[in-house]
Amino acid sequence: MFKKILIANRGEIALRIIRTCKEMGIPTVAVYSTADKESLHVRFADEAVCIGPPSSAESYLSIPKIMAAVEITNADAVHPGYGFLAENADFAEVCKEYNIKFIGPSPEMIRKMGDKITAKETMIKAGVPVVPGSEGLVKDVKSGKKIAKKIGFPVILKATAGGGGKGMRVVWKEEDVEDAWNKARAEAAASFGNDGIYIEKFIEEPRHIEFQIIGDQYGKVVHLSERDCSIQRRHQKLVEECPSPFMTTELREKMGDAAIQAGQSINYEGVGTVEFLVDKYRNFYFMEMNTRIQVEHPVTEEVIDHDLIKEQIKVAAGIEISGVSYFPTMHAIECRINAEDPFRDFRPSPGKITSFHSSKGHGVRVDTHVYAGYSVPPFYDSMIAKLICKAQTREECITKMQRALDEFIVEGVKTTVPFHQRLMKDENFRNGNFHTGFLNTFNLDEDPEG
Repeated sequence: MFKKILIANRGEIALRIIRTCKEMGIPTVAVYSTADKESLHVRFADEAVCIGPPSSAESYLSIPKIMAAVEITNADAVHPGYGFLAENADFAEVCKEYNIKFIGPSPEMIRKMGDKITAKETMIKAGVPVVPGSEGLVKDVKSGKKIAKKIGFPVILKATAGGGGKGMRVVWKEEDVEDAWNKARAEAAASFGNDGIYIEKFIEEPRHIEFQIIGDQYGKVVHLSERDCSIQRRHQKLVEECPSPFMTTELREKMGDAAIQAGQSINYEGVGTVEFLVDKYRNFYFMEMNTRIQVEHPVTEEVIDHDLIKEQIKVAAGIEISGVSYFPTMHAIECRINAEDPFRDFRPSPGKITSFHSSKGHGVRVDTHVYAGYSVPPFYDSMIAKLICKAQTREECITKMQRALDEFIVEGVKTTVPFHQRLMKDENFRNGNFHTGFLNTFNLDEDPEG
């Protein structure tokens, strides 16, 4: 087992990793920017190293600074969390060169699945269903129009190095292709330094259902069931749950097998997520693979009673997995509590939290790094907490979540709590009648505070 793990991340996921390491008896090192010096992950790690100013490029994305922190603290492993450098093959490569264990897949695996075009080609070879679209990157607008007409409108333009909804445009008719092409490329270049674009058939009213997988160093890959992540705004998830209310036993078996195939096709090592789009007829298509722990991993932990961070660390240390896939025995829902104003198009709301009370009680879990007096910085993702509830049935879980949301008090900044409170009361949501475009027509009432 590792002697010391450095967590190359911040906020709630850094604190989440520290907790598991403590339970495993492994010392930890936190890294932080000057904007995060008061964050709880800094306080609870065994050691902490400041790696730069608030800008991510000069701190959490700086490979030389993180590796310097590894060296001065004598850490022998790095956990990247999610976001930042978690899916950066170059970072994994540097760790490998310096004989520091990167807790995640190899640089080669990250490259294979990190580029969406390469990932799609890999899945086709593995026999996993994919969305019809271009074969590789589209070289120009003229080619794009030709491909779009062939597969049929609507289509979606996607950045090959994309994520978080950046570099994506839905096109409904031929005359709009050029404008969407220019905007998608510009956004992709600005966000990822790569303006490569590919085209896929746009699946109308799809579900976003992902399968949690884990693979060890000995060729075994299993799945830990699904999560439904269809409640999104601007391609960013807001609510996740397991099991999916849209799932059937037959569909779970087929999708689970496909997810395992995806992992086995690259001899996957570590925890990962295979993401699918599922149409209204329950046809499913591979969308992408995330080669890291997900924000929503607690949903899976609650329904199968496994610590996924612990599993990650054990696999990285060379411990064999059981070789058994798991299925949900309960129902769990996660609401992302963001410092955003849901009544003003989810505009970020950084600032000082003057009062903070998190929900408690049986079947209620809160993962957070904030507290009363903490200042939410404007430099990073706006998520401040994850509220997770579990119960025997989906109906009971929603009722428990309503109670937990009513107890969740944050003052000083705006949060998404009011949105979640309204969503839990929505008849269509309660009945499981929703898809990725659900929030486009969701009626969020007037702000009670004006």
